[in-house]
Formats: sequence, structure tokens, C-alpha cells
Amino acid sequence: MTYLYDGSFEGFLTLVYDSYTTKRSATKIIKDPHDIDLLDALSSIITNRTYATKVLQSLQKRFEKRYFKRIFHTFLCDSRDFEKALYDFVILGFRDQKLLEDIRHPSIFYLEKLEHEYFRHLHKMYGFVRFEELENGTLYAKIEGKFNLLPFLGKHFQKRLDGLDFILHDTDRSLAYLCHEEKGLIQEVVEYEAPTLSKEELKFQKLWKTFLKSVTIQERKNPKLQQSWVPLLYRQYMLEFD
Repeated sequence: MTYLYDGSFEGFLTLVYDSYTTKRSATKIIKDPHDIDLLDALSSIITNRTYATKVLQSLQKRFEKRYFKRIFHTFLCDSRDFEKALYDFVILGFRDQKLLEDIRHPSIFYLEKLEHEYFRHLHKMYGFVRFEELENGTLYAKIEGKFNLLPFLGKHFQKRLDGLDFILHDTDRSLAYLCHEEKGLIQEVVEYEAPTLSKEELKFQKLWKTFLKSVTIQERKNPKLQQSWVPLLYRQYMLEFD
């Protein structure tokens, strides 16, 4: 059975509920109607919060904490086609938690590898995010990435910035982590206009560029080595590479 869903976490849980109650196993899971094969037996899932909540509660109750977290982490890897592997993981876990220890299973191996890749990317972003001060004193940073890092990055900087208001804007996903008075939440960004930087921020950016230029030794430039330490993926919003 080929399942078509809306790409949301609630939609995926609704899909699991439908598969479990109707006893129709998923052989293929898609979220783009253009991927439908005319020869496929198709089931289109309409997201149902009640069904999704039932599945979520069952997952929390029956899955070990590390395996439950892996489900959440996998869904943050939204640039990958993980749905079929995650479906297999959930079905195996409901059957017997010990089955999830079998790294030889292709779906389990794929999800574990994907989770490791996610956290490697996350830890690099801890060091590469660059905040700028806006006119009202709020700190603002743009990010782009192959995965949705906002939940972890937001909580990380909420601790590091110690009470300062900040906005962490994922321009790829039109989402932002907003921290105000030590309370953080993720919201959708419907419209966006380039914010105005404070005079102090502009002054320090100019000083930083002057410093970088003065310490640069042209004869020792090694772009290939530089790129190995700071890949192009992380450079777009780094002042050092402006």
C-alpha cells in the first residue's frame, strides 16, 4: 500500500494509526502527489489530531526513551526521505523493543546513521551562528541548513545568552525561534523584511572587517584548507566571509 500524507508529524502519526487499525502495511510513503505511480494502490491520509495523539501516547508509553527521541530527531531531518524507514522502525518497536537493537536491519541502520549526521551538523552550527544587534537591542541571526535545527539551537542559545532577547531565523523553512523574557517558542514567519541593525552593531562590524583585513597574509591564503575547516554550507551569514 502506498500512503500519501501532508508531511507533518501529526500526519505521519495518523498514517501509523490507519496502517495499524486497517492492517494495511505501507510499502511506500510519499508527501508529494506528483510522486504517485498510477499502478500503486493508494491511500490518502487526512491528518487527524485525535488519532495522532493516541499514537503519540502509545509511543511514549511503549518505547524506550532513546528510541522515542530518535523518532523526533528523524522528523527534524526534513530534507531526507525517511518516512518508510521510520514507519518500519515504529512497527518493529510496537512488536518488540529488542528488535530495534538489530543494527543489521536496513531501516534501523539508516535512522541511526541519520541521527548521528543530524547532531554532527547541529554541533557545528553551535559555533557558526552569528548574531547581530537590532535597533531595539534584540539579537538576530539567520541560519540555513539541510536539517531543522531550531528546537536545539534555540534552547542552546537561550541558556548561553542568559536572559537576552533574540530571534533565530531559519530562512529555508520560514520558521523562527523567538526568545523574549527568557521564554522561547517556535513560530512561522509569514512575512519578512530585512531588520535594521543598531549603530553599535554597524560600528563593530566595520571594526571586525578592518581587523580581519589587517591580519590577513595574502601570500598564505589557502582556500582549499579554509573550506575544509569552514564548509560553504556555514558561511552565508558569517561576517568573516562577507
